[in-house]
Amino acid sequence: MLRLVRLCLTGLALLVLAPGAWAQVIPLADVSQYLNGLRTAQGAFTQINADGSMATGTLYLQRPGRMRFEYDADDALVIAGGGQVAIFDGRSNQRPAQYPLRRTPLHLILARNVDLGQSAMVIGHHGDGTLTRVVVHDPDRPGDGRITLVFSGAPVELRQWTITDEAGQDTTIILGALDTGGTLGSRLFNIPMEISARGLD
Repeated sequence: MLRLVRLCLTGLALLVLAPGAWAQVIPLADVSQYLNGLRTAQGAFTQINADGSMATGTLYLQRPGRMRFEYDADDALVIAGGGQVAIFDGRSNQRPAQYPLRRTPLHLILARNVDLGQSAMVIGHHGDGTLTRVVVHDPDRPGDGRITLVFSGAPVELRQWTITDEAGQDTTIILGALDTGGTLGSRLFNIPMEISARGLD
């Protein structure tokens, strides 16, 4: 399960969403505005890994800089907070693996101010008549991978993302209906407190 959770932040798979009404490609300025307005969100997610395995759980997001993936199986957990990402293996009594959020493509959508017009940040922007895909990487760290964001329009909504690591391993997170604009407790994103609560000090 630990490998499954790791793929959440480093991993590809394809999902075909139900077709909808024909739509124009969403401008980057509108996508940036949507992400900057997405302060808090929570909802169910499905993760599809490169090897075809799947996992489900609940996602909590608080911009800037905070995200939590609670997996339904094995008490596995991923927390992004305090500039770090921690991966908890629910079947282990070991401390979580940690590394800088800055080294994952997720930091690009968790930034305080998302500006997709920034030079060399967007490396792909296209639509298929129903969905708009925006491929983004950190131009200062292109080796850290990229994230492909998928949006529906009218109104703009984030439907899924795919993270591709430096080795070409991809993972897709498909979002259910998101409850946005609510209040989330800071405890959800506090890595030291989670370590303590699990008795891993």
